[in-house]
Amino acid sequence: TVLYECCPGYMKMDGMRGCPAVAPIDHVYGTLGIVGATSTQQYSDISKLREEIEGQGSFTFFAPSNEAWDQLDSEIHRNLVDNVNIELYNALHHHMLNRRMLTKDLKNGMTLVSMYNGQKLLINHYPNGVVTVNCARIIHGNQVATNGVVHVVDRVLTAVGNTMQDFIEVEDDLSSFRAPAITSGVMDILGRPGHYTLFAPTNEAFERLPRGVLERIMGDKVASEALVKFHILNTLQCSEAITGGAVYETLEGNTVEVGCDGESLTVNGVKMVKRKDIVTSNGVIHLIDQVLIPDSAKQVIELGGAQQTTFTDLVAQLGLASSLRPEGQYTLLAPLNGAFSDDTLRLDQRLLKTILQNHIIKVKVGLSELYNGQELETIGGKLLRVFVYRTAVCIENSCMVRGSKEGRNGFIHIFRQIINPAEKTLHEMLRNDKRFSIFLSLVKAADLDDVLSRPGQWTLFVPSNDAFKGLTDDDKDILIRDKNALRNILLYHLTQGVFIGSGFEPGVTNILKTIQGGKLYLKTVNDTLLVNELKSRESDLMATNGVIHVIDKLLYPAELPVGNDQLLTILKKLIKYIQIKFVRDSTFKEIPLTFYKINIIESNVQPIITKEDPSITQLTKLIEGEPEFKIVREGETITKVIHGEPIIKTYTKIIDGRPVEVTEKKVTEERIIQGPEIKYTRITAGGSDNEEKLKKILEEEVTKVTKFIEGDGHLLEDEEIKRLLQGAGTEYTKVTKVIEGEPQIIKREIKKVHLE
Repeated sequence: TVLYECCPGYMKMDGMRGCPAVAPIDHVYGTLGIVGATSTQQYSDISKLREEIEGQGSFTFFAPSNEAWDQLDSEIHRNLVDNVNIELYNALHHHMLNRRMLTKDLKNGMTLVSMYNGQKLLINHYPNGVVTVNCARIIHGNQVATNGVVHVVDRVLTAVGNTMQDFIEVEDDLSSFRAPAITSGVMDILGRPGHYTLFAPTNEAFERLPRGVLERIMGDKVASEALVKFHILNTLQCSEAITGGAVYETLEGNTVEVGCDGESLTVNGVKMVKRKDIVTSNGVIHLIDQVLIPDSAKQVIELGGAQQTTFTDLVAQLGLASSLRPEGQYTLLAPLNGAFSDDTLRLDQRLLKTILQNHIIKVKVGLSELYNGQELETIGGKLLRVFVYRTAVCIENSCMVRGSKEGRNGFIHIFRQIINPAEKTLHEMLRNDKRFSIFLSLVKAADLDDVLSRPGQWTLFVPSNDAFKGLTDDDKDILIRDKNALRNILLYHLTQGVFIGSGFEPGVTNILKTIQGGKLYLKTVNDTLLVNELKSRESDLMATNGVIHVIDKLLYPAELPVGNDQLLTILKKLIKYIQIKFVRDSTFKEIPLTFYKINIIESNVQPIITKEDPSITQLTKLIEGEPEFKIVREGETITKVIHGEPIIKTYTKIIDGRPVEVTEKKVTEERIIQGPEIKYTRITAGGSDNEEKLKKILEEEVTKVTKFIEGDGHLLEDEEIKRLLQGAGTEYTKVTKVIEGEPQIIKREIKKVHLE
């Protein structure tokens, strides 16, 4: 039942609806009676205020209702009544302005000066229409009088003289909050002019915190500052203005939700306000019995919510939480609880620990710092790839959901599934799964297996063997014979880039261009990926060079015609979901293998002269480039000519430095050990004849591979040379092998060589 009453000054009339009659306005004193504020009218009378508010002037009177006087603290009430000429008179003046102000004139954040000793009145005019004066709500406003206006408020206004800082410094029940407020420097803010709201935790609230958490926060200036600021709003929010859950930004930067539950205020949905609306000169204080800890003051493992408890519990149980040091920087990739199946939870703890390690990144990375192609290293040593799409951010096979948080020592991001780092290439995955044996054989016949083995970024839609039911060996031979046709069909299953199933934008058709040139049309419906309207039986099989989505039908571009009757018959046998075009004698275009890159590193090595001490044990092996010509000035030298074509391998191996990757080129090796007869020249003394012989040796034309062997200076016998060429001879301290080329002989003065 809803009861209606006439507004102050209006009256009912018999036989008429509503309140059509109105009485003449009166002075302020008389208006107090009209609006029902009879207690205020009585106190005005006995305090000698009546004469003033009946006389000349213009006043605004914030008149407490009768209920407001009843709710006033009994001791304060008694003191006022016992001293009506001073205390009561001053208290009533504190409710008055010396000019008329309607509610439309009372602006939010306005500070007015009352008629008592210049005391301040803080005005808030909220978007919901509520107007408060020192947090007392105007319940009947704008009752115009001949010499002003009366606004009825729901509580007696008390004098405001102190700042929030002043109140905290003298309030014993806030000593625990006072300590971090001072050490963090936030207390100074609470002493400045402003319009703040402080949810101040009592000492009891701090006693409820685990000791370790409290000690860690108190010992960390950044965390303690964040904690204190998280309790402060930069707006003045009186309890009377809060009618429902509203979100407010704190000085810390994050938000809190303030609401009401009956007569009680709630913060983040919890009843915790013990005492409300303590008005100060720069805001209002509400005392609460719980400490609000912001994410920025928490350790990263503490950021997990109710939907990530399985992950955070496992991290703690398996000893990984203790490795997340407070001074470190981490990023947790936390799967939802539903991602952990019973089978996963029953795994050996060592394996389970490895899985969890793959969800902890060594560095602190926020959502805004992630980019496509980024690699993140886990504490387990794995590198995880980041994929950024129009409406999703994914790491390997799993995509994020809303709920990322930043803590003191890291971020936590929420994921739909457990992250599975890739271990094998696309080709290795096909080779190790019997379901794809037919597709793999066709890939090999089309010379495409190398594409799937090399590093890259591919999405491959792989038909299982079921897609080839009815394909005979003769059919397969016909397919293989037309390599252009085979490549066109197979490369229609391959696209550039890694596209995770959850990365496709839902509710629309996603279009991908294939290597063949045609387009694939993809949708996600009820968490199922559709490729050209065909269901993917299994998605997101991650490889080191891409991702596989399994389908049970062979894909074919509808716009591509077939010009061969035999091929048409085979394709119709395999593909029944589209009508294949037939244009007699049409041919498939050639698709050269130029769509993927091969990194070739070429280098030219200039001939050089090196001078090394034969006593240094060293092996230098050069596989490519110009030969190195070396003249050794000390020790005996034996020269052996080896003819043969080199094999250039994948790596140029220089044992003294880092390997350089080059393209593998297979060249048939013809290794023939031949050449002129090996001569040994022993020089026992200097002389022009000996120098001429040595010069002749050095100036001999070298056209093939030259192998210099430096040793300790003794002459080798034929058997020793043979052993050395066959891999023995470890007693020789230096071997330099140079692949054939045109050496440059650098002229130098030839010094006498003494061979012992």
